[in-house]
Amino acid sequence: MKILVAEKIADKGIELLKASGHEVAVQLDLTPEELIAVIPAYEALIVRSATQASREVIEAGTNLKIIGRAGVGVDNVDVTAATERGIIVCNAPTSNVVSAAEQTITLLLASARRTPQANASMKDGKWDRGKFTGNELYQKTLAIFGLGRIGGLVAQRARAFEMRLIGYDPYSSAERAAELGVELYDKVEDILPQADFITVHLPKTKETIGMFGTEQFAAMKTGVYVVNTARGGIYDVDALAEAVKAGKVAGAGIDVYAKEPCTDSPLHALDQVILTPHLGASTKEAQARAGVQIAEFVLLGLEGKMVPTAVNVALVTDDVMTTVRPFIDAAQTAGMMLAQMADAPIEALTVRAQGDLANYDIGLLGTAALRGIFSYSSDDPVNFVNADHIAKQHGVEVSIEKDPIPSEYVSKVTFEVRTGGRTIEVSTTTSGLGGEARIISVLGYKLDLIPGKYVLIQKYVDKPGQFGLIGSLLGNANINISTLEVGVKGERPVDGDTGMALILMNVDEPVSAEVLAQIREAVGVKEGWFIQL
Repeated sequence: MKILVAEKIADKGIELLKASGHEVAVQLDLTPEELIAVIPAYEALIVRSATQASREVIEAGTNLKIIGRAGVGVDNVDVTAATERGIIVCNAPTSNVVSAAEQTITLLLASARRTPQANASMKDGKWDRGKFTGNELYQKTLAIFGLGRIGGLVAQRARAFEMRLIGYDPYSSAERAAELGVELYDKVEDILPQADFITVHLPKTKETIGMFGTEQFAAMKTGVYVVNTARGGIYDVDALAEAVKAGKVAGAGIDVYAKEPCTDSPLHALDQVILTPHLGASTKEAQARAGVQIAEFVLLGLEGKMVPTAVNVALVTDDVMTTVRPFIDAAQTAGMMLAQMADAPIEALTVRAQGDLANYDIGLLGTAALRGIFSYSSDDPVNFVNADHIAKQHGVEVSIEKDPIPSEYVSKVTFEVRTGGRTIEVSTTTSGLGGEARIISVLGYKLDLIPGKYVLIQKYVDKPGQFGLIGSLLGNANINISTLEVGVKGERPVDGDTGMALILMNVDEPVSAEVLAQIREAVGVKEGWFIQL
């Protein structure tokens, strides 16, 4: 496949893309018209912040499968247009978290000690020690708005200054806040009068833009210091400028702006305000991480695998993703098996989690199973963005069930499809450090097998010598059996299975229809399938 890198990323990222065997083109400084002209030839597009992946670009990219933004935000990508076309949009949200946290601490210290102002005075040949008396961070109260990755790192570093930490984040659990040493509040107005320092680490949304205006600054403690390394516009610039002039805000450190580049604002004329040109991610280490991370994620997307930072896939929290991710491959495998076992259109899919996994949001496993189903049965490219949409188009009903009571496995996921008046079931779990998918039940028969590329499933009359006949017929066709499991009837028997056995085996070669017919006749196969994964 072909990958277009439209802006400069780290050399290690380029090397990783090329080592994958894909064709990589680096074309920098393309105009919008030039990008629209060349994009039809590419399956992947990588940008940073200058290139606009607009609706026009996306609609022109008829072969696009994924757009990667080598950085945190995706403001320059039309996510809606990409989602409509089933194109994954991903970013590298952790690439600059350390750099952004360090920039926050830098601005806190620089504002409190007036370091840039003192440096400028010295460069003017002055020695005004008394003019630059500052404040310590020690035992002061720091209010952190947003306890995500960056806010959490800021909290960890602020604890080293022995600061008291308070915070606001409607999406943070009390447990996470406690781990960070942050006293969590439910209301913004309860925090403002307490804070000696305020830092924001919130996304840019309609709720957060202008979140701190005249009313909020008035409620703050006189002499407060405020910092913003998150998104421009969270502090109302005019209100902040007035608060600084009035002495309510003693100092501010601002790294981000509503419109960038920003060379003029009410803050530019105020000596108490330190302005930096969006340097949160501007470290060599962060740039290198962004290039490598986005290369890794784009390659995952091109392989049809789950991209952990895809912004247009249903969002899940870090703890949920950590728990659910090992089951994603198992869910896709189950979906592919069910699609090949169904002899009529699939009408419904039920995903049932049992054990520890049932304590988490498992909706992503339904999406993964649908991807497995439709990647086998549809000619259209199917990914985690459009799988649910394709299911709706095909009239497939999806339901999620959870039972936290464990079975013989710590976590077990059962996938059932309704097709042609019957229900077909495949159950899975995972094992090992790599989270290998294990098939632990098929049609209610208990077994335990790691599936390979070619899987043979046969349900036949259970009597002595039957397995030997199956092995002989496969051997005559020069097909080797690598592993196998004979199913034991499970807790949910299937009607009409009295006296039947089910065998699940991995074979090294495809099994022809002729060989399947020979097996069916020799051992009385009630139903059987040759599955390719």
